[in-house]
Amino acid sequence: MALYGMGITQHVGGVEAIHMICNLLLLRGNIGKSGAGVLAVRGHSNVQGQRTVGITEKPELAPLDKLKELYGFEPPRHEGYTTVTGLKAMIEGKVKAFVALGGNMVRAAPDSERVEEAWRGLRLTVAIATKLNRSHVVHGQVSYLLPCLGRIEIDRQASGEQALSVESSVAQIHGSRGQVKPASPDLMSEPAIIASIAKATLPPNPKVPWDEWVGNYAKIRDAIEATWPATFKRFNERLFAPGGFERPLAARERKWNTRSGKANFLAPTRLFGGAREWRCGDDVLQLTTFRSNDQFNTTIYGYHDRFRGVSGSRRVLFMNPVDMKRLGLTRRDLVDVTTAIDDGRRRTVEGFHIVPYNIPEGCCGAYMPEANPLIPLDHHDDHALTPGYKATPIRVTRSAAAECID
Repeated sequence: MALYGMGITQHVGGVEAIHMICNLLLLRGNIGKSGAGVLAVRGHSNVQGQRTVGITEKPELAPLDKLKELYGFEPPRHEGYTTVTGLKAMIEGKVKAFVALGGNMVRAAPDSERVEEAWRGLRLTVAIATKLNRSHVVHGQVSYLLPCLGRIEIDRQASGEQALSVESSVAQIHGSRGQVKPASPDLMSEPAIIASIAKATLPPNPKVPWDEWVGNYAKIRDAIEATWPATFKRFNERLFAPGGFERPLAARERKWNTRSGKANFLAPTRLFGGAREWRCGDDVLQLTTFRSNDQFNTTIYGYHDRFRGVSGSRRVLFMNPVDMKRLGLTRRDLVDVTTAIDDGRRRTVEGFHIVPYNIPEGCCGAYMPEANPLIPLDHHDDHALTPGYKATPIRVTRSAAAECID
């Protein structure tokens, strides 16, 4: 079994790296075999599940004709924005409003300074959220913050307590019920908020029963089953089956949905898809960003990273001692880190502490989101347009600030 996460995907050559992982597994016969295969380690439980029910910027991945038939409207058939293209459009003034179901886009985004400036220029920002974050305090000209129930809170609607469905990284779908009293009796659920916005915005449609769906989430699952009958057969009946139920995956059964009907190998276009394309001297290092053990996405719970033995600060740069010596730096120095990509914009973070670390020579590491200002929007995968938070070329210089004190 091959497990991969953001250390693979967040490269300018991330998709091709995954192609090579799949090629290796195919060569070994490890696709469609029990205990083997590809396991993409994603984030929270519905990063994968949202795609399964058709939330995508690519119209060809959603059953548009079926949706038109069931709900009597014309689904948009143009390609939507990815994170990168959406942020670029925001910077260019093409996006006027941003509605977020959770998340912390401002803090998670690359090119943080440009994104924050553009974010403040939006006419409208709407956040549906369970916790306050930076995207709520850096806001558009008109801003709404709509607090909602979290998944651990009991969700009572017209038909009683509701259950949600989630999908794991291994395509197992199962039910989830809240267990604790809501933080406030005034909190609405995400479905209730979305339905209320829809009812206030759209003309009545007898094929879209917003109130019925909010009153009983099982009816939403019935609608999902009607849209994807093969994937969600007997959805409500199987929701709380022990261990959940599997989403059908053709490759799991060695069925290849390709033109040839066979598994295809995909050759890479280059051997390395990283910072060497911009390399312009021995003083250039490759930066990777990562999280501490006391961090979930952009939420930071403390300042003690037991994984790497760092306490008290997150403004640190992990360097190989050989590189430190070569660049004339010591652990007592404060350093500034500057992106080594010449695109007419200077990107620098200042006053970072050096931490000698067992990281490959020529490489260094820093925490996200503190290092996100260094990542250009154009530093992304060519295929999926995933921001390249890994292998970003940077230079390290001694800071004008005072020396670090041990």
